[in-house]
Amino acid sequence: MDQTAAIRDRLTVPVLAFGGILMAVMQTVVVPLLPDLPRLTGASAGTVSWMVTATLLSGAVLTPVLGRAGDMYGKRRVLMSALALMTAGSVLCALSSDIGVLIAARTLSGAAAAVVPLSISILRDELPPERRGSAVALMSSTVGIGAALGLPLAAVIVQYADWHTMFWVTSALGATGVTLVRWAVRESPVREPGRFDVPGALGLAAGLVCLLLGVSQGGQWGWGSARVAGLFAGAAVVLALWWWQQLRAEQPLVDLRLVARPRVGLSHVAALLAGFAFYANTLVTAQLVQAPEATGYGLGLSIVATGLCLLPSGVVMLLLSPVSARISAARGPRVTLALGAAVIAAGYAVRIADSRDLWMIIAGATVVATGTTLAYSALPTLILRAVPAGQTASANGVNVLMRTIGQAGSSAAVAAVLVHHTSLVGGAPVPTLHGYLLAFAMAGAVALVATAVALCIPVDSAQDVTDGPEPAADRTRGARDQTMEGA
Repeated sequence: MDQTAAIRDRLTVPVLAFGGILMAVMQTVVVPLLPDLPRLTGASAGTVSWMVTATLLSGAVLTPVLGRAGDMYGKRRVLMSALALMTAGSVLCALSSDIGVLIAARTLSGAAAAVVPLSISILRDELPPERRGSAVALMSSTVGIGAALGLPLAAVIVQYADWHTMFWVTSALGATGVTLVRWAVRESPVREPGRFDVPGALGLAAGLVCLLLGVSQGGQWGWGSARVAGLFAGAAVVLALWWWQQLRAEQPLVDLRLVARPRVGLSHVAALLAGFAFYANTLVTAQLVQAPEATGYGLGLSIVATGLCLLPSGVVMLLLSPVSARISAARGPRVTLALGAAVIAAGYAVRIADSRDLWMIIAGATVVATGTTLAYSALPTLILRAVPAGQTASANGVNVLMRTIGQAGSSAAVAAVLVHHTSLVGGAPVPTLHGYLLAFAMAGAVALVATAVALCIPVDSAQDVTDGPEPAADRTRGARDQTMEGA
């Protein structure tokens, strides 16, 4: 192997991790802008909120679709396409102040949600077993690391520069990510050839849009409104038909028979619950520390200071990802997942015990982040060990989709709790501390359920303690390396 190829091999994991962090940053950077966007764009607050909703919907739809495309046509190729779409969306945001263009641009950026499952699949194919666990754990942690970095970065740029500058920065980072992937990441030889399931993709897209649109807009439109009820009814009908079609398709978008296996299906359920439990921490912490001091519990912090409060969580996720991999190697990923969910619940117990002092708020949020690192790093490992090598990207895409649905449900549930527990401060309704504590209790209870689900995942004695190699992938990689060395 020549020196250039050796350098590229060493940079594969850092480059893919950079892409994962960039994806999470792109999902977060718009948050500090939301209060000012109605004034900056001339649109209503409800219309502006679609900049978040559009990204959520497109990410949920495209993650399993691009995962399946990666398994069929090449993971590196699809990964670069996802990063390119994200970059194009960022460029459009930098060039325009029209709310319609901005929403369309954020829809393009949602394609980046597929970066993590595609990258994890590449790592399975390209890395030897002894490096695979820690690399996958790091890749899983990039979601939290990027979110913790994105908020203060965006807040600083918004506070001290024109808001378009933020999108120019992310455009440059996105272009850098595409270039680095093209240079450092080799195309995986593992493919699952066949015909792409277009009806399955369209059916899944329609069902998910109805479901997540109802969940994300239920608080604003009214949970009992005809519009929301119609969306949920439509989601139920469309997804039922989609399920029927997938079971009968020769080459389905999602292999539901594989999903029906307890090791895969329960991992997806645990992902949904972990996503719900994790997301409440970020949502509530940001609102709690920014609440006015007149509430008696709020700290009145700026958005920049709020972002800095979340930084320790990102640092912990970065440092603990290797630890998580070691626990999975020694005890199995189901134990790591159960431990992580239990630690999340313990973090919310800390939040309930004291949510007035800043250091306790940061400590509680960091404990939740610790549990999230353990849980999120274990989930893809469980999937990798339970599915064929040719379906890793699509299976991990479904797992990420379940986390996204959990996060959307968490956002709606937290909003519903806080809306029903408010008091007037300076003539404006503000959530009470009791409302925040109820949200913590709800998320902690979901984390405990996730713990129980994790412990119900069957143990595969042949693979659950040591991550054995994928023979086909390893043989292909070995032959390729020998060829390069001979050259």
